Amino acid sequence: MKKTTVLNAQLSQVIATLGHTDSLTICDAGLPIPTQVERIDLALSAGVPSFLQTFNAVVSEMFVERVVIAQEIKEKNPKILTALLNSLSQLEQQQGNHIDVEYVSHETFKAYTHHSKAIVRSGECSPYANVILYSGVPF
Repeated sequence: MKKTTVLNAQLSQVIATLGHTDSLTICDAGLPIPTQVERIDLALSAGVPSFLQTFNAVVSEMFVERVVIAQEIKEKNPKILTALLNSLSQLEQQQGNHIDVEYVSHETFKAYTHHSKAIVRSGECSPYANVILYSGVPF
């Protein structure tokens, strides 16, 4: 049995096959997921797992060089944004790199998700709790 953080086989496989600049989206329970993008549905019930739990599990096994966030989160969900930015700051320290953060409109964000290798749906039920992670290389 695998003993690292991500035990979900589908999610672990997607992370393992990411190349430089490939993207992986982590979303709340309400984000529309394009039919042509692989869906990894972890949602069990409202809030389970949370967006931040899902994010933290994913980045424990993924090297991140940049992220995209919908700008609407600043006004509509500042609590999640603050926690996400704190987690990204910690991740920068762990990885030893700078992670670029880009804010775009929610409509642009949804368009960007069409290019993700997969979209991971959490059980989060708060607005704009979504992030696109772009894979970097640890060397």
